[in-house]
Amino acid sequence: MRVLVVEDEPHIAAAVERGLRAEGFGVDTAEDGEKGLLLARRNEYAVIVLDLMLPGRNGYDVCRTLRASDVMTPVLILTAKDGEYDEADALDLGADDYLTKPFSFVVLLARIRALLRRGAPQRPAVLTAGDLWLDPGAHRCGRGESLLELTPREFALLEYLLRHPDTVVSKTELLAEVWDAWFEGDPNIVEVYVGYLRRKIDTPFGRAAIETVRGVGYRLDGKGG
Repeated sequence: MRVLVVEDEPHIAAAVERGLRAEGFGVDTAEDGEKGLLLARRNEYAVIVLDLMLPGRNGYDVCRTLRASDVMTPVLILTAKDGEYDEADALDLGADDYLTKPFSFVVLLARIRALLRRGAPQRPAVLTAGDLWLDPGAHRCGRGESLLELTPREFALLEYLLRHPDTVVSKTELLAEVWDAWFEGDPNIVEVYVGYLRRKIDTPFGRAAIETVRGVGYRLDGKGG
């Protein structure tokens, strides 16, 4: 089995390559995102170990581009970026695991083996409501041929509504599923983000996909509005 290591710090790349080869893996390395993307598209790998802070094309863009190209090879992010939003963004873009530097090679190897046991994920189905569509695997959405630019939170909100078409979902449910079960901020944040979504998926197209059910919550028209 071959592993692709995309890492711009030579000593880390060399150490990971040496360790993986000692465990019987074949290893290819790339020192920047562009080369890593080229290799990942050209060759079959069991796992891709990907840094985020790369010269040229960063790891976020590499991961997003791979998923948009239907390359579903498991991706393990290995990075010095240890913020929770950094991790959330990487996972939202299609990464399968996240490990921060400094790291233990024993843990890295265990994570790789876990991904191998899991295997390459099946590409998630595209969600649709009329001409409104959302592709969870590629992290893209649009109206017909028009692509829509959504923030991660807007994307998650629309995905949840599309998974429950023609069903009234409450603010409480949306806060628990799209934010988190322990959210303690203003619940009216849901109204704010529904407004953001409407201005992107409905208003420019003369549609009304998201309906407000007063005193209850919101319902997305299964026909797209």
